[in-house]
Amino acid sequence: MLAEKAGIDRIEIRRINQNQPGDTTPQGVKITTCGLAQCIDEVEKELITKGPKEKGVGVGLASLIHVGGGARIYKSDGCGAILKMDDYGKVDIFTGGTDMGQGLDNITAQIVAEELGLLVEDINVVHSDTDVCPWDVGAHASRSTFVAGNAALGAAKKVKKKLLKFGAKILDAEVEDLVLRDRLIFVPNNPEKSMAIGKLLRKAHFSPGGTMLMADHFYDPLNENMGRDFKGNMSMTYAFGVHGVKVKVDEETGKVQVLDYVAAHDVGRAINPLLLEGQVYGGVIMGLGYALTEEVVLRKGENMNANFRDYKLFTAKDAVSIKAPVIETDDKDGPFGAKGIGEPGCVPTAPAVANAVYDAIGVRIKDLPITPEKILAGLKKKKG
Repeated sequence: MLAEKAGIDRIEIRRINQNQPGDTTPQGVKITTCGLAQCIDEVEKELITKGPKEKGVGVGLASLIHVGGGARIYKSDGCGAILKMDDYGKVDIFTGGTDMGQGLDNITAQIVAEELGLLVEDINVVHSDTDVCPWDVGAHASRSTFVAGNAALGAAKKVKKKLLKFGAKILDAEVEDLVLRDRLIFVPNNPEKSMAIGKLLRKAHFSPGGTMLMADHFYDPLNENMGRDFKGNMSMTYAFGVHGVKVKVDEETGKVQVLDYVAAHDVGRAINPLLLEGQVYGGVIMGLGYALTEEVVLRKGENMNANFRDYKLFTAKDAVSIKAPVIETDDKDGPFGAKGIGEPGCVPTAPAVANAVYDAIGVRIKDLPITPEKILAGLKKKKG
């Protein structure tokens, strides 16, 4: 709307106002990595075409910033992890982080396996049991990969240090020369100085005095609680993204058909690209329901549509074509450079759809959902 009033291209106005790495915003938010420019480029490349527009077809964009490195809304934004290795190189990692379908178990196992030179199937993740698992503030704010991931990584680093120290003694090598990979501890290009990690662990166990490899780590990010003025750097890093959607609006019925969708996100580093893509697909479909069909009808505080016949969720039948370009910025504070990216998948969906509807028929709908009735009323008002 501002771009239109100022006579500035809608993409150019976003480029002019985008955050830059090193910025501190008026709210006190400190920007570390920011791939917003690349996200804009991806959406423009995929969706914006030159030449005459087809009647009733429009393209809309919306961009986002979201916490990606924790979100300090309680005194602790931390997560704990406890790690133990058995004599065969198998790992149990007890984490406060909860997998509720978003894939955290997989991410945790990947992080630990990568650090210890093991395979993902060597890692057993235990979560959600408050009798044995340490503290975590909760699965919210797209924080789990960043905060629980850093907790697991911290515990793995402590165990790795012990492994390397013992390995240097057994293999008669310098600690800094040793590598952990593919279940082996070895000196590169020196086949004589190599041993299976499991065998090394058994040697450690049965050495004089014996030893077991266990470690714990509590990661509480150095973010800030916002003050009463709602200012403060509440996250260690921030996720960015741009969504673009092409729609066709039937001016006879007011029905909106989503033709194409592009959701580009700056994720820091994609630890599991497949899981990431699934997160974005789910977020977009959820966001489209929010934008177009889902409405809670209240009358004097009573819910008038308390069933899924009248509260219309998008289902698999309503799924649309979605592209999910991944922009990697390798954040310095994230585990292996990752940022949290759960909620951003649905943050800008509704405004992108609203902008696309306006681009298609010149009617601006400012309340959700954007139903056929509202579109027809808008068209009627536009025509006088």
